[in-house]
Amino acid sequence: MEEVINYGWLSLIPAVVAVVLAFATRNVVLSLAISLFLGIMIQVGANPWLSLQHLFSDYLFVDLATDNNPQTIVMMATVGGFVALIEKSGGARAFAKAVANSVNSKVKAQLAAWLGGLVIFFSDSGNSLILGPMFRPIFDRLKASRAKLSYILDSTSSPVCILIPITGWGVYIMSIIATEFETLGINGSDASTFMAAIPYQFYSILALFLIPIVAFGRHDFGFMAKAEEQARLGLPQNISDDEAILVSDDKKVSPWNMILPLVILLGTILVMFVSWGFPFQNIPGSKIRIALTSGYLLASIVCMIMITAQKLMSFKETFDVFIGGIQKMGSVLVVVVLAWGVGSVCKDLGTSQFIVDSTLGLITPHVVPALLFLVGVIISFATGTSWGAMAILLPIGLTMAVGFGVSIPMTIGAVLSGCLFGDHCSPISDTTVMSAMAAGCDLLEHTRTQLPYAGIAALASFVAYLILGFTNANIWIMLVVALALLIVFYLLSCRLWGVKAAESK
Repeated sequence: MEEVINYGWLSLIPAVVAVVLAFATRNVVLSLAISLFLGIMIQVGANPWLSLQHLFSDYLFVDLATDNNPQTIVMMATVGGFVALIEKSGGARAFAKAVANSVNSKVKAQLAAWLGGLVIFFSDSGNSLILGPMFRPIFDRLKASRAKLSYILDSTSSPVCILIPITGWGVYIMSIIATEFETLGINGSDASTFMAAIPYQFYSILALFLIPIVAFGRHDFGFMAKAEEQARLGLPQNISDDEAILVSDDKKVSPWNMILPLVILLGTILVMFVSWGFPFQNIPGSKIRIALTSGYLLASIVCMIMITAQKLMSFKETFDVFIGGIQKMGSVLVVVVLAWGVGSVCKDLGTSQFIVDSTLGLITPHVVPALLFLVGVIISFATGTSWGAMAILLPIGLTMAVGFGVSIPMTIGAVLSGCLFGDHCSPISDTTVMSAMAAGCDLLEHTRTQLPYAGIAALASFVAYLILGFTNANIWIMLVVALALLIVFYLLSCRLWGVKAAESK
């Protein structure tokens, strides 16, 4: 199967099936697995027995051992163990509590929860589960709504993680980029490309900036305005029945339980980078993965020592937490491996060339970023997973970028932004559910109050991608334009449907 053959419209079947099944089943693993198997059957004359053999001999086993893929698997497993330790150590909880002690107004409460979300960047779920129980009584005391808290938690979880290359999100995205670069014959660093794409991630950036805009603006609109008014007047809110504290607080811990492991993590990465010539030389992706894995492992060891020394847990319990974190990454790693397989089978079918040949003349290159953003929004919202949507759409987007001559970082940014929307807003997204649960807010209430706010960030992003596609303007100027659009849409929404927030006495 080494020869690349263009199978015409049949080459689209794996990609189309993956998208359709993801919509229908909301199960990305099943969708990718069926897509991969069908792609193999096309090549072997629809022989399922032969396809089963090729599934392992030519794809899964090969992809697992190809180039940097083993590094990615080990690194993501280590990240999972570290995140679990940080969450269980209590350091992040202690840090959040220290910040929360000085909060005495609604504006300060919103900003404190926002800043806490920015600091706890290493885990999207950990963000909500740590900050939610800490700020819930503060928001209740100040008569701010649970819906507003859950919105802030949700807007500082995934949108933060996706912007940072050393998180599990960054590692996952870079693994897809590296695979597609090899498939398309692109010479470039997946890490450098990810970094270059960060300012193009309009949606995540705008979602983060909207929180202080709302806090200082003191206006809300839509269902959020109603929820805030109910809280201010002391009327019953649509809250969750689960009022349990999600993070235990039975032992006194220090913020250093979070700070010191993070210092070790970042220090290890920086020392290795400098020893390899940073910032004067480009560091290959393989070495970056070595540095990240080393940093996460050393930070995990330090965290385990601190937990054991403080008698927060026994060494066995601490080590079990680390292993449990690795196990939680299992489902993610399955998606990664299947995504590699689908990418390989699409390469063998000639899907890339067929897409380019079919769309040239039908789609102008100027609309490619906005179009990919819109498709990402639809897929991720329907499936409730940005990771699955990225596994499906990033290969297609990179193929279109090469075929149309569109900026690769811009294309990646547009895909990531669109795919993030579903993770942020879909009622079946795990982060949406956890944000509502952690804030003690009803899931439906959280979804309907948050969606209009996320919607104006998405609209501003879509318009910005259209402008960028047609003008090819400087990215930093476009970021300012996107922020200006966000402020205009927020003010317009407040003017049409909003009310001014009032501080409770």
